[in-house]
Amino acid sequence: MPVEIVRPGAGKKYPAGRLKRVAARLLKLLKKDKAELSVALIGNAEMRKLNARYRNKNYPTDVLSFPAAQDMPEGVRLLGDVIISVDKAKEQARERGRSLDEEMTTLLIHGVLHLLGYDHERSVKDARIMGRLEEKLYRELCDLRRLQVY
Repeated sequence: MPVEIVRPGAGKKYPAGRLKRVAARLLKLLKKDKAELSVALIGNAEMRKLNARYRNKNYPTDVLSFPAAQDMPEGVRLLGDVIISVDKAKEQARERGRSLDEEMTTLLIHGVLHLLGYDHERSVKDARIMGRLEEKLYRELCDLRRLQVY
């Protein structure tokens, strides 16, 4: 299966089926539908620990991405891991006046693009490129009725 979703601890609060379908469609849009993607849905406490360990930032963030190693065996098509804090997504959805599904999709898109090498923190130009691609993918998912925007 190209998309695997795990929901340890606080991540169990969010149903994985819909996000798994969105992730599979996103991979297809990116022409990466033969690749494998792992998504972990966790809470703020777990996310704070990961953010502190891997980014030296002692607070929960919304999404982290961990690309697969470059030296994978021939034929293995693993993109990597996207980790989303469901707690943070809920907070941001409220702040932004959108549904939790919309926020989770936004974070998924963002995380997958990081796995593909896009990085908004490198430069203003890179941020613009990544932002435009995020918007395009979001719109395409809406057009395919995989997501509704209110």
